[in-house]
Amino acid sequence: MRGINSEGYCLKPEDISYAIRSLKEGEELSLKSLFSTNIAVSSKKRFILPKTQNQRRYIDAVKKHDIVFGIGPAGTGKTYLAMAMAVNAFLTKQISRIVLVRPAVEAGEKLGFLPGDIAEKVSPYLRPLYDALYDMMEIEKATKLVERGIIEIAPLAFMRGRTLNDSFIILDEAQNTTPEQMKMYLTRLGFSSKTVITGDITQIDLPTGKNSGLVEAIKILNDVDEIKIVYFSERDVVRHKLVQTIVRAYERYEKRLTEDGSN
Repeated sequence: MRGINSEGYCLKPEDISYAIRSLKEGEELSLKSLFSTNIAVSSKKRFILPKTQNQRRYIDAVKKHDIVFGIGPAGTGKTYLAMAMAVNAFLTKQISRIVLVRPAVEAGEKLGFLPGDIAEKVSPYLRPLYDALYDMMEIEKATKLVERGIIEIAPLAFMRGRTLNDSFIILDEAQNTTPEQMKMYLTRLGFSSKTVITGDITQIDLPTGKNSGLVEAIKILNDVDEIKIVYFSERDVVRHKLVQTIVRAYERYEKRLTEDGSN
């Protein structure tokens, strides 16, 4: 622990608690292996550590694969760690730009009627990505990179026809894509690029009757060796301890509904 602190990361009590909880639940890991997997970011935070075994697997998957899916409930670090990997790839000159993509499901076809340019219209839907970015990079630096287009806002609806080379692309809230949108997105990947696709398949906000592109994609691509799918559970929730309790309660409730419906 002293070595980790000396390298610039101040371990918090919750970091130790998450690791101990994983050990108690039978996860095969050591504290050393968990905390030795780190993501170097800007000077604001020297590096970011995984808090669970699945988070470590997720980081390793992004390092080794060009397409990674992170599937699981809110609070499991899917988006935050993806952003950390994107920032690290940019700072170490592995890629030349970061592209943030998110479907604006709530706006629907009315997106064009909202005031402002594309960035202003879609910015509210990209807020979680911005929050993660500003937690890892000074706001002034991040803002300048956005203004120069090095960190780019890319609404999913405006991705068609593009090829993204030398980029790290994050598609957040992917459960709210249609199958057609997901196929279109996946075929945008260019040379020397990576993409991380995150989503919670229990929180689909598409209109009734619309299938989720994320659900379909993980079925179609499950056997493709070059693509990695990492699943998170309520055990990986790293927010307030009550969030994990809430996720479990909802899972029990939904399971009861399914069982009652099948009887």
